[in-house]
Amino acid sequence: MLRMGLRGSPRGEVSPAFLSLTLDASLARDPRYVALLSNPKLRALATALSPGFLRFGGTQTDFLIFDPNKDSTSEEKILWELQAQQEACGSRPAFAAVEKLLLAQWPSQEKLILAEHNWKKHKNTTITRNTLDILYSFAKCSGFHLIFGLNALLRKDGLQWDSSNARALLDYCASQRYNISWELGNEPNSFRKKSGIYIDGFQLGQDFIHLRQLLSNYTLYRNAKLYGPDVGQPRKHTQRLLRSYYVNGRSATREDFLSPEVLDTFATAVHEVLEIVGGTVPNKKVWLGETSSAYGGGAPRLSNTYVAGFMWLDKLGLSARQGIDVVMRQVFFGAGTYHLVDANFEPLPDYWLSLLYKKLVGTKVLQVSLAGADERKLRVYLHCTNTLHPKYREGDVTLFALNLYNITQHLQLPNYLLSKHVDQYLLLPHGKENILSRSIELNGHVLRMLDNKMLPELTEKPLGPGSVLGLPAFSYSFYVIRNAKAIACI
Repeated sequence: MLRMGLRGSPRGEVSPAFLSLTLDASLARDPRYVALLSNPKLRALATALSPGFLRFGGTQTDFLIFDPNKDSTSEEKILWELQAQQEACGSRPAFAAVEKLLLAQWPSQEKLILAEHNWKKHKNTTITRNTLDILYSFAKCSGFHLIFGLNALLRKDGLQWDSSNARALLDYCASQRYNISWELGNEPNSFRKKSGIYIDGFQLGQDFIHLRQLLSNYTLYRNAKLYGPDVGQPRKHTQRLLRSYYVNGRSATREDFLSPEVLDTFATAVHEVLEIVGGTVPNKKVWLGETSSAYGGGAPRLSNTYVAGFMWLDKLGLSARQGIDVVMRQVFFGAGTYHLVDANFEPLPDYWLSLLYKKLVGTKVLQVSLAGADERKLRVYLHCTNTLHPKYREGDVTLFALNLYNITQHLQLPNYLLSKHVDQYLLLPHGKENILSRSIELNGHVLRMLDNKMLPELTEKPLGPGSVLGLPAFSYSFYVIRNAKAIACI
């Protein structure tokens, strides 16, 4: 039996951009590969997850040097010319030849990125105006607001931040009227490990003040948002953006992805961070700025399969319940196996899960609990329904549930909701690989794009009044309770 708090006020509310995305700056390690963001299929997939923030960040942030005078490579030049000739968000059929070449070379580039990440050896990369143009075009055309991470490892005498390169980059972005928010550095707590430079909290504060003053010199960026600092692990200082993974991608097992104990570690970490923030800067919003299931690029043959959805959906539920305002998924597209869209521009199970979450789950968080089952193995979350969905209206509620039991579990609505119609969106793996499948079914229909620009309809399965909600072993599902008349949602 489910207990639901529909009558009082919501227990919390998150940003309309709650589920947001990242692109790792390692994509620009060889800036030619940023051109892949011009792929129309990739843009269609991103657009379906909008609105939200798109954070361009990660370790490579602090090794990117902007050169406004550098010539682009021949591939970039072709793309640049195409962009100049066409509408910014139009299709670029002539780009196909360049894209084919880049995709053929991408596997070796991906190995290089992951190897550098594992060796923790990083080298500077020069990015051009074209890199910024494609990145901004991708964000804007897909309905996302770009947050760009500026290099914080450029230092004068090893101490003060050297803002000259940031100034050149800002000059260019302002000249193009690019509406961007900013971040300074990536995980400054690990600068010593990355480059042998130690920056204490006071100096970092001075650097942020410096950047704020620099932004105020530009009419366009005078009121631009500045986010940070972000940290890799909770420390004793306040955090606005933090990174969070569960397990090491190189050693993670299938059992880790289904373990209530592993899933519960996230709630503990969030509680610690929120306690620190609450005690120092009350009411300051906390974001999860870069998150997935496993660090180190993800866990091969796990992070890109159906089983990864347990960690992802549970993290979304817990984050909203505990008061995290925005959760940024690492990564939308790029190296590793924790991406939402693979190197062939095919959406993976976590993509479809994210899409359903976006369509069905609203910003108001409600109270829900279970009677008669272990809440650690049958995990339930409740929100007001997203009323931007054409089928639903104010007062409807969306329940989502994860079954970590190896047998079917049954959920019964409270008596006062037994007369209501329920729409089921049950997600199950497709194919003989079972929960390790890279293909997913919604109510028995395999989810795949209809063509390069068309996504399938996400069709519900109507359940009559009084229905018991059956959740098969190792599965997850959304249920929209129609006409629930939840006061908290009106």
